[in-house]
Amino acid sequence: QVQLVESGGGLVQPGGSLTLSCAASGSIASFNFMGWYRQKPGKQRELVARISSRGNIIYGDSVEGRFTVSRDNPKNAVSLQMNSLRPEDTAVYYCNLRQLVHDYWGQGALVAVSS
Repeated sequence: QVQLVESGGGLVQPGGSLTLSCAASGSIASFNFMGWYRQKPGKQRELVARISSRGNIIYGDSVEGRFTVSRDNPKNAVSLQMNSLRPEDTAVYYCNLRQLVHDYWGQGALVAVSS
């Protein structure tokens, strides 16, 4: 079993910054993907950013250039630095670990961007 624990999130003004962090524990494969998805009210969950254990990164189109994903392999941890936040970034953000065709999810963290 795999557990993901998120931290961070909250309320921020437009143009501000926030950092989300996530730590995984349990049976972690040597090769995996860790990253972040978000879900807005009434919308499907969408990819924000994902990084493999080898360092390959993918960003969602709407966040590239503003968000930065990084990971600490020995700690099985992933972070998301979010800059230049916009009201449309408001969503619940979920940490994700994908390994051996299984997806594991964190509990979700609300990020609200509003003045």
